[in-house]
Amino acid sequence: MNEFLFTALSVGFIGSLHCIGMCGPIALALPRGEGGKAALVGGRLLYNGGRIITYAALGAIFGAVGGLLDIAGMQQTLSIVIGVLVILAVVLPARWKARVGSALGGNPLGNSVRRGVSALFRSRKSGALLGIGLLNGLLPCGFVYIGIAGAVLGDGPLEGMLYMTVFGLGTIPLMLLTSLAGDAFGAPLRRRLARLIPAMAFVLGVLFVARGLALDIPLLSPPAAGLSAQEPECCH
Repeated sequence: MNEFLFTALSVGFIGSLHCIGMCGPIALALPRGEGGKAALVGGRLLYNGGRIITYAALGAIFGAVGGLLDIAGMQQTLSIVIGVLVILAVVLPARWKARVGSALGGNPLGNSVRRGVSALFRSRKSGALLGIGLLNGLLPCGFVYIGIAGAVLGDGPLEGMLYMTVFGLGTIPLMLLTSLAGDAFGAPLRRRLARLIPAMAFVLGVLFVARGLALDIPLLSPPAAGLSAQEPECCH
């Protein structure tokens, strides 16, 4: 697995701890539908598949933006900037972050998505779980934003889509377990897991900075494009 996809999987798995706290109530409240355990598992996979489809679409969009940045030679700088912003998001006081959110005018898209999710919860159609997953992927989430930031570092829409697909796959183990385990992932456990999130987000911020610095560390900080292909003068 190359450095790009390793980062995607890492962000997705670590981010799933955050998902348990934020989206866990949705996963726990998913309609059970009719049928036995196979139908229950299938419905939960359908829900998670919807999330991944949305993530992949977002990855394609932002990967296209990243392709333009690659042409301009800005990706390494952007990786460092993203890493610094993630670290600041961890260390800055909560009241400062609240002021930033207020200055940005709230989140009308998130409110619309929540209304759509609520409507699908009342539906008895078989595709409702897929629809809930598709909309869930659009809900505001700091780790999804980090994933999107990683997709921007890709080389075009296909690579961005692959990045966010792997990101989504990284979230499935804990999210699927949460939706199937029921009360085992209640509020107390989700609160305990939430305490790990700042430290893990800090580590991801450092990872983005290291990636931008091109330190030639396998899986963590690949060399700058073209650097590894250059031969020393003595070899000519």
